[in-house]
Amino acid sequence: MKLTTRGRYAVTAMLDLCCQDGETPVALIDISRRQEISLSYLEQLFAKLRRRGLVRSVRGPGGGYLLEVAPAAISIADIIRAVDEPIRATSCEEGDPEGCRKATRCITHHLWERVGTHINRYLESIHLGTLIEEIQANAMPIHSAREMRP
Repeated sequence: MKLTTRGRYAVTAMLDLCCQDGETPVALIDISRRQEISLSYLEQLFAKLRRRGLVRSVRGPGGGYLLEVAPAAISIADIIRAVDEPIRATSCEEGDPEGCRKATRCITHHLWERVGTHINRYLESIHLGTLIEEIQANAMPIHSAREMRP
């Protein structure tokens, strides 16, 4: 499975949003600066997250985004799917009844399909609330993605 920057950045940005006070809208420019993610890219991601009901926007001075759902109720899989990132390990095209790259299923299709199922279940089992607890327990900074790298 290849998780593109779209999925990774969406999870990072949502985690950043969760780590703020939760009462005051968070401007995307602030997330952009803290996580070193392009503002225009964040705007695209948050439009999708808003359409899926994970965040809500607040307009006007002091506007930005707030969570629409409690962090404990948002799985990592929810976020990844919200930004149209497929969670699967096969190379098959969505809706292709015939299979992978050929007219028939490749011989390892079922293996990768099961791997994708396990990954999906794992991402469903991890919630933003859990990740916030881990960050707080380990006193990890959320300021920059670069600072979080080992």
